Amino acid sequence: MPMRPCWVEIDTRSLKENFRFLAGLAAPHAELLAIVKGDAYGHSLEICAPAAVAAGAQWLGVTSVEEGVAARAVCPEARIVVMAGVFAGQGAAAVEHRLTAVAWQPWQLDEIANAARQAGAPAGSVAVHLEIDTGMSRQGIGPDVLHPGVLSAGLLESGAEGEGALHAILGRFGGVSPLRLEAVMTHLFAADEADGAVTEAQLARLDEALERIDAAGVERLPEWLSVGSSAALVAGQTARIASLAARHGMRTMLRPGLALYGLTPEFAPPFGHQEPGTLTEARARLKPVLTWKTRVTCVRRIPAGAVVGYSGTFVASEPMRLALLAAGYADGLDRLLGNRFSLLVGGERAPLVGRVSMDQAVVDVTDIAGVKAGDEVVILGTQGGETITAFDHAEATGTIPWEVFTRIAARVRRVAV
Repeated sequence: MPMRPCWVEIDTRSLKENFRFLAGLAAPHAELLAIVKGDAYGHSLEICAPAAVAAGAQWLGVTSVEEGVAARAVCPEARIVVMAGVFAGQGAAAVEHRLTAVAWQPWQLDEIANAARQAGAPAGSVAVHLEIDTGMSRQGIGPDVLHPGVLSAGLLESGAEGEGALHAILGRFGGVSPLRLEAVMTHLFAADEADGAVTEAQLARLDEALERIDAAGVERLPEWLSVGSSAALVAGQTARIASLAARHGMRTMLRPGLALYGLTPEFAPPFGHQEPGTLTEARARLKPVLTWKTRVTCVRRIPAGAVVGYSGTFVASEPMRLALLAAGYADGLDRLLGNRFSLLVGGERAPLVGRVSMDQAVVDVTDIAGVKAGDEVVILGTQGGETITAFDHAEATGTIPWEVFTRIAARVRRVAV
C-alpha cells in the first residue's frame, strides 16, 4: 500500500563520484576504507555499501558485528572492519562472516581466537586491526600499557603492567595463533582543527607506539597503518601520515565518512585564505547524497490571534496560511526547530511555526503562492534555488551534521535514486 509521505532519497551516483574524488585525493599515498557505520550515517547501509564498492571501495567500516553481518549480505567480497570491536559471544559470528575486528583488549583477541580455532581456521588466517589510543581516551591500547612501570587498569586481573602488557597483547599473534596483526590504527580526534597541533602530537605518540611494536619482535609486522578521517584527507594530511607509515614499512589507509556523503568538514579556526588546495577542491567537488522530503497534508487559513501547536508557543499576529506536513520529531525533525527554522516549499523558505509534534509539523506559506495538499516539501536538501544542509540543521539545534543524519528515524524509508 502507499506509504506515509516522509522519505529520504539517496543519490548513489553522487556517492560514487564522492568516493572516486576522495580516492584521487588519497592517491598515490593511501587506500580508503569507506565508513558505512551507523547505517551509513543514516543514509542506509543496504544502499550505500554496495554503491561504495561499485565505485571501487575494497574496505568498509561498520560499527558492530551485527552491522557487519548486514554489510556482508550485500557486499559478499568486501573487506569489512568492525570499528567498535567485538563483544562477548560475538567471535563466532565475526569469524563466520569474515569480519575484521578492531581490538585493544586481550579478552577481545581471545574471543576471536577461540572462535577461529573452533572453526578450524589455520594459523594467521584471521585478520585483526589493533587500535592505539593516542590521546582521545576512548578505545585503544592506552599509555598505561605502552609505557613501562605504569599499572594498566584494564589488565588488573592478570597483574600485567607496562611493557609486559603490550607483549601480552602482541603475544596473541604469530606462531600457531589463528590471528594475524593486519593493521595498527588510531583515531585523530581533532583533525578538524586548522593549526593541526593536536594531530601532530597524536602522530608523534603513534610513532612511538609503532616503535615499541617493531621492537617487540612480532613474527609478522602489520601491513597497514589506518589513520585519519574525512578532515585529515581533505586538509591534505595524507602525505604526512603516509610518511609515518613508510618509516615503519607499512601501507597507509584513511577512513573517510562525512565527505563520502558529500559534506566538507568545517575547520576551527577556519583556514581562511590559507586553506589547502585539497580543501578548496573538496568544497567544489563533493556532492550531498541525501535529500529528506515530505508532503503537504493540507492547507488552512487562520485569523490573527490564533494559536499554533502545543503550549501555544506561536500566536498569529495577522491572518495566515499554514501548511501541515507529514513529518515530526519521531521522524528525526528536531523539536528545537519549531519557530526558528525554515523548510522548502515551492522552492522558497517556509518558516516552521509552533512546536514540532511527534508526527507532524506546520509551516507558514502565507507568502508562497499556490501551495496545496500533496506538494513536495524538502526538509534537508535542495529545491529550486534554495538549499538546506545538515550543517544548517546542526547550527539551529546545537549539534553536528553526523547526528542530524543518524537521528533520521528508521521509519523514514530510504529510496535509491
